[in-house]
Amino acid sequence: MNTEKYRRLLLEQEQELSRRVERMMAGVREAGDGAAHDVADDSSFDELKDEQFAEAESDRTVLTQVREALKRIDDGTYGTCVVDGGPIEEERLDAMPWTPYCLKHQQLRARTVQPRTPTM
Repeated sequence: MNTEKYRRLLLEQEQELSRRVERMMAGVREAGDGAAHDVADDSSFDELKDEQFAEAESDRTVLTQVREALKRIDDGTYGTCVVDGGPIEEERLDAMPWTPYCLKHQQLRARTVQPRTPTM
């Protein structure tokens, strides 16, 4: 397996995700534009901030996974499933180079993870 190919892909992904997270967080932190707002405007702004936080959190999760994959390359364990040490399918690595699981174990995890129910 050509781990240098995956290292390049992961480094590019790391840079892109880092930029996106920084950009989103900067947008969320920005104060209002100083104009008068009514309750509906404030509500819309709060909803937009919540969406940006959720997207930034999702990107941060993938960023962490990308960095862990880079560590696995350095450790020489990249491309092996963290569950049983078997090989991760190359097609899977091409599609999601940060994955630590082979398809079989990812499917098992997906079946056992309970969907999150929204709370009030």
